[in-house]
Amino acid sequence: MSTAAQFTGEIPAYYDRCLGPVMFEPYAEDLVARVPARDGLRVLELACGTGIVTRRLRGALPPSAAITATDLNAAMLDHARAAQDGGPVTWERADAAALPFADGAFEVVLCQFGLMFLPDRVAGFAEARRVLEAGGVLLASVWRAAAENPYAHAASELLARRFPADPPRFLQTPFGYHDPELLRADAAAGGFAQIELDDVRLEGVAESAELMAQGFVRGSPLSAELLARGCDLDELAAELAAELARIGGARPFRTALAATVISARS
Repeated sequence: MSTAAQFTGEIPAYYDRCLGPVMFEPYAEDLVARVPARDGLRVLELACGTGIVTRRLRGALPPSAAITATDLNAAMLDHARAAQDGGPVTWERADAAALPFADGAFEVVLCQFGLMFLPDRVAGFAEARRVLEAGGVLLASVWRAAAENPYAHAASELLARRFPADPPRFLQTPFGYHDPELLRADAAAGGFAQIELDDVRLEGVAESAELMAQGFVRGSPLSAELLARGCDLDELAAELAAELARIGGARPFRTALAATVISARS
């Protein structure tokens, strides 16, 4: 597992509380709305993180729908499991590029902002295709470039100024897999023939720029890169909060969000 995918320690709590409402809840609503809410539906979620999509999915689907939520990071999965109180979910630690499920086991595969972290993205698409039954659908979201997400651009610019000789590179991963031709090519190489890409622009609202900044600094593997450079996390979070307040207000903090939602069938 790459360093960019290691969401461990205190990261899940900061991720869920500070980043979840502003960055991930809006797209969770969008993604879940694309799932057919029918009895007995078999759904697999990849890279479920702290369960933001999972909780919304469980609330939207009939009780007879079977939801299996997976993540490679035990700490994220543990947090998601502890936060789930809305009905039955099967939780399993699993690598999205080597899934422990039978061919054709699911009707829907979901993945919110997880494909970017796979070392072999084609393998991830291929595994999603393998575990889908004939006519099943993959629904996945990926961030567009940091330049189209003002909060990420502000964070990237600040890091470049603070560490000009060796800026942390974590943000290149979540915001670096957005080229539509590459997305289509990878999905096709993974076995999908019907591939649709939707450019989805939403607004994210955080309680405050300060909370958002704490999430960025402590709620992702960026924290490890910062500590390795001898950075005072609270000091950097304060600087980032000031930058974010300048573009989206201090309390609440509002920001444009830009992502691509992939719908793919065999």
